[in-house]
Amino acid sequence: MKLKSVTESFAKAIHGLNVGHLTDRVIQRSKRMILDTLGVGLLGTSTDVFHKASEYSKIYGSNASSAVWGRPDVRLPPTYAAFVNGVAIHSMDFDDTWHPATHPSGAVLPVLMALSEALPPSPKFSGLDLLLAFNVGIEVQGRLMHFSQEASDIPKRFHPPSVVGTLGSAAAASKILGLSVPKCQEALAIAVSHAGAPMANAATPTKPLHVGNAAKHGIEAVLLAMMGLQGNKQILDIPTGFGAFYANYSPKVLPNLDSYAWLLDEQDVAFKRFPAHLATHWVADAAASVRKHLVTDRALLPTEHIERIILRVPDVPYVNRPFPDSEHEARHSFQYVACATLLDGGIIVPSFHKCQIDRTQVRELLGKVKLEHPQDNLPSFDTLYCEISVTLKDGVTFTEHSDTFYGHWRKPLSQKDLQEKFRANASRMLSYDTAERLMQTVEHLEDLEDCYSLTALLKGPSPREMVSKSI
Repeated sequence: MKLKSVTESFAKAIHGLNVGHLTDRVIQRSKRMILDTLGVGLLGTSTDVFHKASEYSKIYGSNASSAVWGRPDVRLPPTYAAFVNGVAIHSMDFDDTWHPATHPSGAVLPVLMALSEALPPSPKFSGLDLLLAFNVGIEVQGRLMHFSQEASDIPKRFHPPSVVGTLGSAAAASKILGLSVPKCQEALAIAVSHAGAPMANAATPTKPLHVGNAAKHGIEAVLLAMMGLQGNKQILDIPTGFGAFYANYSPKVLPNLDSYAWLLDEQDVAFKRFPAHLATHWVADAAASVRKHLVTDRALLPTEHIERIILRVPDVPYVNRPFPDSEHEARHSFQYVACATLLDGGIIVPSFHKCQIDRTQVRELLGKVKLEHPQDNLPSFDTLYCEISVTLKDGVTFTEHSDTFYGHWRKPLSQKDLQEKFRANASRMLSYDTAERLMQTVEHLEDLEDCYSLTALLKGPSPREMVSKSI
């Protein structure tokens, strides 16, 4: 039977996909995404924007409640638990990145964790149930982004997680709550009216709200659909529906479920080694290579010996910040990441503390940086490159090039390095033993009978344990 619309085909896929459709590669890749997302989310609970979002959310209450990661003394309604955990995930721009460009996991995983706690204890929500709903949420985002060439580029007008992430959240929530095909269709329509956030708020503390809101609004869309609210049943088919977000929008009916192929099977994600915009990772890679030419007797050449620094990068205006003045601006600055790498040899979490940004040597080097935008260096995470040239006062120039950094999908992080990243991030809020148990639980997620054990580990130490740990 031929489907009537693209929107209907999405609803049928959300409702009809089952654990038998999951492939080994999709399971393994999504477990890596889940582990990384939990780690950056736990680290993000130390940020100022997380604390503001958490305090704001405490004014809301309901009979159902869910945990805030790493905060055993805080419980919120599921929509707001998903919101603050989503904010935490993106608070440092440390979460995974996909192609076409978006942060896929942050809008989906907090939804599933929050709802799994709020569901009745029977039937149990298993690890396979989690993996299926997670991948449904990821898949919906990927399919939507493939409907426009614009989505393949680094965004210019709006932040993709606020758009496709909202629908991915609604899809995942629809799956875990068992919505019918018509209700899934309504949830997607409602979610589109919740979607969107402008790129103008990039490099500000408001940007993490885009991911938190996507998680929250997806749940709200599903709950409203369950209550009977209706929207346009052709929302994904028409230019004035979801097509309003993308130029050259050309939607297509999804493949038949009998021969369904997941996008995650074809396209892996990138995992970041430091918390900053993905495009800056090419810059750090190239700058680290140039630095080797500038180090003599284990000491960096004095910065006053440097005449100029040229960065050949794509034209991405919101990552072109010559003199960043905050951690959020520095995370979105080609120039800062290049200078900090030249000075320090690498970028780590504390590299974005204000005291590091304001160093005299950093400010001096920033004044010597110029950007160039070669015509062949297009703003796409799949094809961009960085070339850096450092010219000394004596006229000698050193040039290095990076077209793929370690952590990109073409050069993925090893499982060992991904686990080390998780340990470093999770240890900020969890004990060593709890972090290890959490990591092992995710590693064997497909065998987990009840996700309650996973959510229990995410709560972190009790207030009494936190006090005793600090003594």
